[in-house]
Amino acid sequence: MNRFFTPHRLWTGGAAAIVGAVSVVALAGSLKAADEIETDPYEKPYVVDEGKVDRGTYNGYRRYHSSCHVCHGPDGLGSSFAPALTESLKRLSYDQFIEVIANGRASAGATGDKVMPSFGTDQNVMLYLEDLYGYLKARSDGALDRGRPERLQK
Repeated sequence: MNRFFTPHRLWTGGAAAIVGAVSVVALAGSLKAADEIETDPYEKPYVVDEGKVDRGTYNGYRRYHSSCHVCHGPDGLGSSFAPALTESLKRLSYDQFIEVIANGRASAGATGDKVMPSFGTDQNVMLYLEDLYGYLKARSDGALDRGRPERLQK
């Protein structure tokens, strides 16, 4: 079963889940505030200046610690049952990141199967993929230290 997002509800549809994820990403881009520092998930996913971050990266920190840290550990450092995203984002592109978040992933590990659930219908994740990616990419690149960052003011 696949999902598509509208601002007010989710419904099932007939196209691939990744198409729904791309639609959500396009919608999320249109929800950004007019005073936000410009970022781009492909060219410039975050802005970090003296430990302070742009609004999206700060929001990514908040969303990550709301939905992801339980499995992937604080600050993206991993846990005994989920990988360190600070390492994963050294090799995952933004498009690959979206695919994993939207569709989930299953892999066999030394201690058994590991399953990343799909977040394709979770509005608190899907609407903020660029922000999540920006935060995790900043952590992965070593541009952002652990802990709650301060926001830059434009």
